[in-house]
Amino acid sequence: MELYTNLRAGEKGAYLSIAAYIFLSALKLTIGYMGDSQALRADGLNNTTDIIASIAVLIGLRISQRPPDHNHQYGHLRAETVASLIAAFVMIYVGIEVLITAVRNMFTTTHETPDLMTIAVSLFSALVMYGVYRYNLQLAEKVKSTAVKAAAYDNRSDALVSIGTAVGITAAIFGFPIVDTITAILIGIIIIKTAIEIFKEAVYLLTDGFDSDMLDHIKEEIQAIPQVREIREIRGRRHGSRMLLDITIAVNPNLSVRISHDIAELIEENVRTLDGQALAFVHIEPYDPKDVLITEDDYHF
Repeated sequence: MELYTNLRAGEKGAYLSIAAYIFLSALKLTIGYMGDSQALRADGLNNTTDIIASIAVLIGLRISQRPPDHNHQYGHLRAETVASLIAAFVMIYVGIEVLITAVRNMFTTTHETPDLMTIAVSLFSALVMYGVYRYNLQLAEKVKSTAVKAAAYDNRSDALVSIGTAVGITAAIFGFPIVDTITAILIGIIIIKTAIEIFKEAVYLLTDGFDSDMLDHIKEEIQAIPQVREIREIRGRRHGSRMLLDITIAVNPNLSVRISHDIAELIEENVRTLDGQALAFVHIEPYDPKDVLITEDDYHF
């Protein structure tokens, strides 16, 4: 099935992110301590949370590939959303730790001047993460994975954080060491902000939140079908990367079961043109008044 093939392909992005974050976090933490840069150390800690987040995405993608069973009739696609929620909690914890450490260092009497090597490491990290971001973004668009797209945006934010780190270190070297500490505080805030955004998105999906504009667009597509006399209900929810729709329509009560079935299939096809992974459940009811006559439009698709 294409959906599960895409989930397996999405693992490449998670593996690439994990490898990049392991390498960069080790590099930043080592050079950060050797070169006396709080901002670079904070950025390194940021990347350690990204390792956990990427592993969570990988685990979520793996579990999502499990086929439906008697306890999970719709499959396990929401596993990646749950993994994102767990990753958000880990990121919030580390962000708070970075803030506490930076604030404590702000009130110390001495501030060390960072080494020039820390700037080079920051810029190198930004370049690497931008490359990972571009790869994961293209992969997400190809396999239509919301989890991989979220990982790509996290890669992009990490590239921006590394650029900010380089700016803060440069200011510290030119005689403003407090800027390095302030940059560490800003990085902590960015970590928490990103975590909150991931948390909100995960909760939104897990509580069956759905884009009302998308529903309106789908409703317009269905209303354009001549055989549909009335749309009585339309609801949507996300199950991982798959869109699930419950649609109730009213048609001419004098139509045969075969024609009514064809109308339902036409609606399902229209929905799939909007989202290839969408799954629509169409319920057909008789349209009142019951003495309505069959027209030519009822037979033409």
